[in-house]
Amino acid sequence: MLVIVKNSIDTPEGKREVRLARDMAADLVLIQNGVYFVRNAEPNDFGGKVYVLYEDLLLRGFSDGEIGKDMEKIDYTILVDLLVGSDKVVGML
Repeated sequence: MLVIVKNSIDTPEGKREVRLARDMAADLVLIQNGVYFVRNAEPNDFGGKVYVLYEDLLLRGFSDGEIGKDMEKIDYTILVDLLVGSDKVVGML
């Protein structure tokens, strides 16, 4: 399962998205304001992998050093591959 997080972690929506991913041991994809999660992330809390849309990181002023070593930077091509290859995708957009 793949959960897409587009909301900041300090919003009710963002908290719900992250909680769902954690509860389901799903892979997490951080896009748009969801990339702010990299500052507070505890990747070991997830059963799945954490992906971060690199372009959204750059647009929000992040540097490479601010991303956790357990997180994988992706581009739109890889995002599409993840969406197509996943058996279920949840996005509370």
